[in-house]
Amino acid sequence: MADTQEVKAWTYVSGGYPNGLKQSTVRVPRPNDIKGLGTTAHMLIRLKACALNPVDIQMINLNSSITPTAPKKQEKGVVCDFAGIVEAGGRTGFIKDEEVFGLTLNPAKYGGGSLAGMAEFDMANTVAVKKPKDWSWAKAAAISLVWLTARTCIEDVNAKVEDEEGKRIAVLGGSSAAGIYIILLAKKRGWNVIATSSSKNKDFITKTLGADEHVDYTAVKSVRAAIDAFKPVAVIDCVGGTECVGLQSSKKYISIVGDKTGRSSMGGPYTYYNPLSYHAPLQWARWAKGQVGLGEEYDVVMLKMKREWLEEVKETLTPDQIFVDSEFDYDDALKAFERLNSGRCVGKVVINLP
Repeated sequence: MADTQEVKAWTYVSGGYPNGLKQSTVRVPRPNDIKGLGTTAHMLIRLKACALNPVDIQMINLNSSITPTAPKKQEKGVVCDFAGIVEAGGRTGFIKDEEVFGLTLNPAKYGGGSLAGMAEFDMANTVAVKKPKDWSWAKAAAISLVWLTARTCIEDVNAKVEDEEGKRIAVLGGSSAAGIYIILLAKKRGWNVIATSSSKNKDFITKTLGADEHVDYTAVKSVRAAIDAFKPVAVIDCVGGTECVGLQSSKKYISIVGDKTGRSSMGGPYTYYNPLSYHAPLQWARWAKGQVGLGEEYDVVMLKMKREWLEEVKETLTPDQIFVDSEFDYDDALKAFERLNSGRCVGKVVINLP
């Protein structure tokens, strides 16, 4: 059996969030053993920062029988987004001491979560690129998941929007972590954008991000009517719900959440298959109608793990366009999760690692 080393990590076994999350230790391979691991490339990263996403809480809450790790009683890692220093690049092409950032889609793997001193990442479900020297660790950790999500959404509606003279889109949840980059990307393409948020984020939405119009969802009588008046050709939903499904002008509606609106349960394409939710058959019916031309095209999507898209962010955004809501120390991880779960963040919650 390969030699291993002990590292600090936040983990969970059961109990859901927040009760199940605790400080612990896990064992990861030593650098000399990384190259020979598995049929796919692996790498060992000394982590400097990680960033929280709602999916991190949702994965903790997900029934352990579905969580992709075994055995069920083994400690599971947490947090997808990371930035750190390569300890061993294995067969990835990265070399020792290179600074990188990226994300893993399987943080629950033992020794594979980003909220740890060190982690082993399997490149079958991880994407990473070199970190620009002028990016802080916090900025680098904050961008991967939301950028790839935004890039996926923009690509999915691109054909419909570019076919229309007005190039109008609506972003529901414009101040959300993904909504921020959807707006920025849309404006870089010359599209016209209306976005929703509370009134306190109006200036951020319109002046900082450049959205053309803003809807204060807390003040208007009908968000649907306000969005409908803008006549978007596509709607990108970052908050969940169905209020703006089926607008007369819309030819495509995509959501990164699905019909559900709660923060604690898993969103994204999983909502198509959740046997405990009444939303699933409604979403399937909506999708099927769109496929045969009976209304707007509809889908619930998740990010595409394209390394070239992650490389693209380094040339597209400046460091001041990567928004960090707050930073916490490793020992204060529970406070960081509380901030994330407040629903009041503008930008990412980052945990700095010693």
